[in-house]
Amino acid sequence: MSAETSSVETGRTPTVPATPGGAPGAPVLTCEIADRVAYVRLNRPDKRNALSTELLHELQHTAHRLAKDRTLRAVVLAGTGKAFCAGIDLSVLADAKGSFVKGFLPRPWRGTNLFQEACWAWRRIPVPVIAVVHGTCFGAGIQLALAADFRFTTPDAQWSVMESKWGLVPDMSGVHALSQLIPIDIAKRLSMTGEIISGERAAQLGLATAEASDPHTAAGELLDAILVRSPDSVAASKRIFDDTWHAGARRTFARERAEQARLLFARNTAIARKVATGAAKPDYAPRPR
Repeated sequence: MSAETSSVETGRTPTVPATPGGAPGAPVLTCEIADRVAYVRLNRPDKRNALSTELLHELQHTAHRLAKDRTLRAVVLAGTGKAFCAGIDLSVLADAKGSFVKGFLPRPWRGTNLFQEACWAWRRIPVPVIAVVHGTCFGAGIQLALAADFRFTTPDAQWSVMESKWGLVPDMSGVHALSQLIPIDIAKRLSMTGEIISGERAAQLGLATAEASDPHTAAGELLDAILVRSPDSVAASKRIFDDTWHAGARRTFARERAEQARLLFARNTAIARKVATGAAKPDYAPRPR
Protein backbone atom coordinates (compact mmCIF):
# COMPACT_ATOMS: atom_id res chain seq x y z
CA MET A 1 0.00 0.00 0.00
CA SER A 2 1.17 3.57 -0.57
CA ALA A 3 0.17 6.95 -1.02
CA GLU A 4 -16.37 7.66 -4.00
CA THR A 5 -20.25 4.31 -6.27
CA SER A 6 -19.61 2.87 -9.71
CA SER A 7 -21.64 3.56 -12.85
CA VAL A 8 -22.28 1.14 -15.68
CA GLU A 9 -23.17 2.51 -19.08
CA THR A 10 -23.29 1.18 -22.62
CA GLY A 11 -22.09 3.37 -25.43
CA ARG A 12 -19.51 3.95 -28.10
CA THR A 13 -16.11 2.37 -27.54
CA PRO A 14 -13.85 4.93 -25.81
CA THR A 15 -10.44 5.40 -27.44
CA VAL A 16 -8.98 8.06 -25.15
CA PRO A 17 -8.84 8.52 -21.37
CA ALA A 18 -12.01 9.85 -19.77
CA THR A 19 -12.30 13.52 -18.90
CA PRO A 20 -10.97 14.08 -15.38
CA GLY A 21 -13.78 13.90 -12.87
CA GLY A 22 -13.69 14.27 -9.12
CA ALA A 23 -16.67 16.62 -8.79
CA PRO A 24 -18.72 16.26 -5.61
CA GLY A 25 -21.02 13.27 -5.95
CA ALA A 26 -19.09 11.81 -8.90
CA PRO A 27 -18.54 8.03 -8.81
CA VAL A 28 -15.08 6.95 -7.63
CA LEU A 29 -15.11 4.21 -10.27
CA THR A 30 -16.77 4.23 -13.69
CA CYS A 31 -17.51 1.26 -15.93
CA GLU A 32 -18.67 1.69 -19.52
CA ILE A 33 -19.42 -1.39 -21.64
CA ALA A 34 -19.17 -1.05 -25.42
CA ASP A 35 -18.92 -3.85 -28.01
CA ARG A 36 -18.57 -6.39 -25.18
CA VAL A 37 -15.52 -4.64 -23.73
CA ALA A 38 -15.69 -3.05 -20.25
CA TYR A 39 -13.78 0.22 -19.85
CA VAL A 40 -13.17 0.73 -16.13
CA ARG A 41 -11.59 3.90 -14.74
CA LEU A 42 -10.48 4.94 -11.29
CA ASN A 43 -12.11 8.34 -10.84
CA ARG A 44 -10.47 10.27 -8.00
CA PRO A 45 -8.23 12.51 -10.12
CA ASP A 46 -7.90 15.13 -7.38
CA LYS A 47 -6.27 12.41 -5.23
CA ARG A 48 -4.31 10.89 -8.13
CA ASN A 49 -6.76 7.97 -7.86
CA ALA A 50 -5.50 6.93 -4.43
CA LEU A 51 -7.56 4.00 -3.17
CA SER A 52 -10.07 5.06 -0.53
CA THR A 53 -12.16 2.53 1.38
CA GLU A 54 -15.06 3.26 -0.95
CA LEU A 55 -12.92 2.76 -4.03
CA LEU A 56 -11.54 -0.51 -2.66
CA HIS A 57 -15.10 -1.82 -2.27
CA GLU A 58 -16.08 -0.58 -5.74
CA LEU A 59 -13.08 -2.26 -7.35
CA GLN A 60 -14.02 -5.55 -5.73
CA HIS A 61 -17.75 -5.35 -6.48
CA THR A 62 -17.27 -4.23 -10.08
CA ALA A 63 -14.79 -7.03 -10.81
CA HIS A 64 -17.16 -9.60 -9.31
CA ARG A 65 -20.05 -8.27 -11.39
CA LEU A 66 -18.05 -8.32 -14.62
CA ALA A 67 -16.86 -11.86 -13.89
CA LYS A 68 -20.47 -13.07 -14.12
CA ASP A 69 -21.09 -11.53 -17.56
CA ARG A 70 -20.58 -14.32 -20.11
CA THR A 71 -21.02 -11.96 -23.04
CA LEU A 72 -18.01 -9.89 -21.93
CA ARG A 73 -14.87 -10.26 -24.06
CA ALA A 74 -12.27 -8.05 -22.33
CA VAL A 75 -11.66 -5.35 -19.73
CA VAL A 76 -9.54 -2.19 -19.96
CA LEU A 77 -8.55 -0.71 -16.61
CA ALA A 78 -7.22 2.87 -16.44
CA GLY A 79 -7.19 6.02 -14.33
CA THR A 80 -8.61 9.49 -14.96
CA GLY A 81 -6.59 12.64 -14.53
CA LYS A 82 -2.80 12.73 -14.24
CA ALA A 83 -2.16 9.30 -12.71
CA PHE A 84 -3.12 5.66 -12.89
CA CYS A 85 -3.06 5.25 -9.10
CA ALA A 86 -0.86 6.87 -6.44
CA GLY A 87 -1.44 4.02 -3.99
CA ILE A 88 -3.58 3.62 -0.90
CA ASP A 89 -5.25 6.72 0.52
CA LEU A 90 -3.44 7.26 3.81
CA SER A 91 -6.75 8.01 5.52
CA VAL A 92 -7.50 4.28 5.18
CA LEU A 93 -4.40 3.37 7.19
CA ALA A 94 -5.16 6.09 9.74
CA ASP A 95 -8.49 4.43 10.57
CA ALA A 96 -6.73 1.64 12.45
CA LYS A 97 -9.71 0.86 14.71
CA GLY A 98 -12.40 1.04 12.06
CA SER A 99 -12.70 0.00 8.43
CA PHE A 100 -9.03 -0.90 8.13
CA VAL A 101 -9.28 -3.69 10.70
CA LYS A 102 -12.48 -5.02 9.14
CA GLY A 103 -10.96 -4.90 5.67
CA PHE A 104 -7.78 -6.64 6.80
CA LEU A 105 -9.59 -9.76 7.98
CA PRO A 106 -9.53 -12.50 5.27
CA ARG A 107 -12.65 -14.02 3.72
CA PRO A 108 -12.06 -17.80 4.02
CA TRP A 109 -14.14 -18.63 0.94
CA ARG A 110 -11.82 -16.49 -1.23
CA GLY A 111 -8.53 -16.59 0.65
CA THR A 112 -8.19 -12.80 0.43
CA ASN A 113 -9.08 -9.76 2.50
CA LEU A 114 -10.64 -6.57 1.11
CA PHE A 115 -7.30 -5.04 0.13
CA GLN A 116 -6.11 -8.17 -1.67
CA GLU A 117 -9.45 -8.87 -3.34
CA ALA A 118 -9.73 -5.29 -4.66
CA CYS A 119 -6.76 -6.20 -6.85
CA TRP A 120 -6.90 -9.97 -7.31
CA ALA A 121 -10.59 -9.95 -8.25
CA TRP A 122 -9.48 -8.59 -11.65
CA ARG A 123 -7.37 -11.70 -12.20
CA ARG A 124 -10.43 -13.82 -11.41
CA ILE A 125 -12.37 -12.31 -14.33
CA PRO A 126 -12.50 -15.02 -17.06
CA VAL A 127 -11.58 -12.61 -19.87
CA PRO A 128 -8.35 -10.67 -20.54
CA VAL A 129 -7.85 -7.58 -18.38
CA ILE A 130 -5.57 -4.86 -19.76
CA ALA A 131 -4.21 -2.12 -17.50
CA VAL A 132 -3.30 1.21 -19.13
CA VAL A 133 -0.78 3.04 -16.95
CA HIS A 134 0.25 6.70 -17.01
CA GLY A 135 1.58 9.13 -14.43
CA THR A 136 2.20 7.50 -11.05
CA CYS A 137 1.71 3.81 -10.33
CA PHE A 138 2.76 3.42 -6.70
CA GLY A 139 2.17 0.83 -4.00
CA ALA A 140 -1.44 -0.32 -4.19
CA GLY A 141 -1.52 1.08 -7.72
CA ILE A 142 1.20 -1.27 -8.91
CA GLN A 143 -0.51 -4.19 -7.16
CA LEU A 144 -3.69 -3.37 -9.09
CA ALA A 145 -1.81 -3.11 -12.39
CA LEU A 146 0.00 -6.41 -11.77
CA ALA A 147 -3.35 -8.16 -11.23
CA ALA A 148 -4.23 -7.42 -14.86
CA ASP A 149 -3.20 -9.89 -17.55
CA PHE A 150 -1.44 -7.22 -19.62
CA ARG A 151 -0.03 -3.77 -18.81
CA PHE A 152 0.72 -0.99 -21.27
CA THR A 153 2.55 2.03 -19.89
CA THR A 154 3.80 5.40 -21.05
CA PRO A 155 7.63 5.50 -21.04
CA ASP A 156 7.66 8.35 -18.51
CA ALA A 157 5.20 6.80 -16.05
CA GLN A 158 6.57 6.25 -12.55
CA TRP A 159 6.34 2.78 -11.04
CA SER A 160 7.24 1.84 -7.48
CA VAL A 161 6.65 -1.01 -5.06
CA MET A 162 6.55 1.70 -2.42
CA GLU A 163 5.41 -0.15 0.70
CA SER A 164 8.92 -0.19 2.19
CA LYS A 165 8.73 3.60 2.50
CA TRP A 166 6.06 3.07 5.15
CA GLY A 167 7.80 0.07 6.76
CA LEU A 168 5.52 -2.44 5.06
CA VAL A 169 5.71 -5.26 2.51
CA PRO A 170 3.98 -5.43 -0.91
CA ASP A 171 0.59 -6.79 0.06
CA MET A 172 -2.71 -6.57 -1.84
CA SER A 173 -1.68 -9.71 -3.79
CA GLY A 174 1.59 -8.05 -4.81
CA VAL A 175 4.02 -10.75 -3.66
CA HIS A 176 2.26 -13.45 -5.68
CA ALA A 177 1.93 -11.25 -8.77
CA LEU A 178 5.59 -10.21 -8.63
CA SER A 179 6.65 -13.87 -8.38
CA GLN A 180 4.86 -14.58 -11.67
CA LEU A 181 6.51 -11.76 -13.60
CA ILE A 182 10.09 -11.07 -12.53
CA PRO A 183 13.14 -12.85 -11.03
CA ILE A 184 13.22 -13.13 -7.26
CA ASP A 185 16.24 -10.84 -6.83
CA ILE A 186 14.55 -8.03 -8.78
CA ALA A 187 11.34 -8.51 -6.76
CA LYS A 188 13.32 -8.31 -3.53
CA ARG A 189 15.21 -5.21 -4.64
CA LEU A 190 12.07 -3.33 -5.67
CA SER A 191 10.29 -4.37 -2.46
CA MET A 192 13.18 -3.57 -0.12
CA THR A 193 14.14 -0.21 -1.62
CA GLY A 194 10.87 1.24 -2.89
CA GLU A 195 12.87 2.79 -5.73
CA ILE A 196 10.93 4.59 -8.44
CA ILE A 197 11.46 3.34 -11.99
CA SER A 198 10.18 4.63 -15.32
CA GLY A 199 7.57 2.94 -17.46
CA GLU A 200 10.35 2.18 -19.92
CA ARG A 201 12.32 0.39 -17.19
CA ALA A 202 9.19 -1.40 -15.98
CA ALA A 203 8.75 -2.86 -19.46
CA GLN A 204 12.42 -3.90 -19.57
CA LEU A 205 12.06 -5.72 -16.25
CA GLY A 206 8.82 -7.43 -17.26
CA LEU A 207 6.52 -5.55 -14.87
CA ALA A 208 4.84 -3.96 -17.88
CA THR A 209 3.92 -5.85 -21.03
CA ALA A 210 5.11 -2.98 -23.22
CA GLU A 211 5.67 0.77 -23.26
CA ALA A 212 3.88 3.04 -25.71
CA SER A 213 3.51 6.78 -26.14
CA ASP A 214 -0.23 6.11 -26.42
CA PRO A 215 -0.92 3.03 -24.27
CA HIS A 216 -4.66 3.23 -24.96
CA THR A 217 -3.97 2.68 -28.67
CA ALA A 218 -1.59 -0.18 -27.85
CA ALA A 219 -4.28 -1.76 -25.68
CA GLY A 220 -6.77 -1.35 -28.53
CA GLU A 221 -4.47 -3.13 -30.95
CA LEU A 222 -4.18 -6.09 -28.58
CA LEU A 223 -7.96 -6.10 -28.17
CA ASP A 224 -8.40 -6.24 -31.95
CA ALA A 225 -6.16 -9.32 -32.09
CA ILE A 226 -7.99 -11.06 -29.24
CA LEU A 227 -11.58 -10.30 -30.20
CA VAL A 228 -11.42 -12.22 -33.49
CA ARG A 229 -10.64 -15.42 -31.54
CA SER A 230 -13.13 -17.69 -29.84
CA PRO A 231 -14.03 -16.36 -26.37
CA ASP A 232 -14.01 -19.97 -25.17
CA SER A 233 -10.39 -20.57 -26.12
CA VAL A 234 -9.28 -17.14 -24.86
CA ALA A 235 -10.88 -17.81 -21.47
CA ALA A 236 -9.42 -21.32 -21.38
CA SER A 237 -5.94 -19.97 -22.11
CA LYS A 238 -6.22 -17.49 -19.24
CA ARG A 239 -7.61 -20.16 -16.93
CA ILE A 240 -4.99 -22.81 -17.67
CA PHE A 241 -1.98 -20.50 -17.37
CA ASP A 242 -3.24 -18.91 -14.16
CA ASP A 243 -4.02 -22.28 -12.61
CA THR A 244 -0.83 -24.12 -13.60
CA TRP A 245 1.90 -21.46 -13.81
CA HIS A 246 3.78 -22.88 -10.81
CA ALA A 247 2.42 -26.42 -11.17
CA GLY A 248 4.30 -29.52 -12.24
CA ALA A 249 4.25 -31.01 -15.72
CA ARG A 250 1.78 -33.83 -15.00
CA ARG A 251 -0.84 -31.51 -13.56
CA THR A 252 -0.38 -29.09 -16.44
CA PHE A 253 -0.69 -31.87 -19.03
CA ALA A 254 -3.92 -33.04 -17.38
CA ARG A 255 -5.36 -29.52 -17.51
CA GLU A 256 -4.37 -29.20 -21.17
CA ARG A 257 -6.30 -32.36 -22.01
CA ALA A 258 -9.36 -31.33 -19.99
CA GLU A 259 -9.55 -27.85 -21.52
CA GLN A 260 -8.97 -29.15 -25.05
CA ALA A 261 -11.61 -31.84 -24.71
CA ARG A 262 -14.20 -29.19 -23.87
CA LEU A 263 -13.12 -26.94 -26.72
CA LEU A 264 -12.97 -29.51 -29.53
CA PHE A 265 -16.73 -29.76 -29.94
CA ALA A 266 -17.75 -26.31 -28.68
CA ARG A 267 -20.03 -24.08 -30.73
CA ASN A 268 -17.57 -21.17 -30.68
CA THR A 269 -14.77 -23.45 -31.85
CA ALA A 270 -16.78 -24.26 -34.98
CA ILE A 271 -17.30 -20.53 -35.54
CA ALA A 272 -13.57 -19.91 -35.06
CA ARG A 273 -12.75 -22.43 -37.78
CA LYS A 274 -15.02 -20.60 -40.21
CA VAL A 275 -13.50 -17.26 -39.19
CA ALA A 276 -10.01 -18.67 -39.83
CA THR A 277 -10.96 -19.68 -43.37
CA GLY A 278 -12.77 -16.44 -44.12
CA ALA A 279 -16.16 -18.16 -44.26
CA ALA A 280 -17.65 -16.23 -41.33
CA LYS A 281 -17.28 -13.08 -39.27
CA PRO A 282 -16.17 -13.31 -35.62
CA ASP A 283 -19.71 -13.21 -34.24
CA TYR A 284 -19.41 -15.53 -31.28
CA ALA A 285 -21.94 -16.84 -28.77
CA PRO A 286 -21.57 -16.09 -25.05
CA ARG A 287 -18.99 -18.19 -23.19
CA PRO A 288 -20.36 -21.29 -21.48
CA ARG A 289 -18.12 -20.56 -18.45
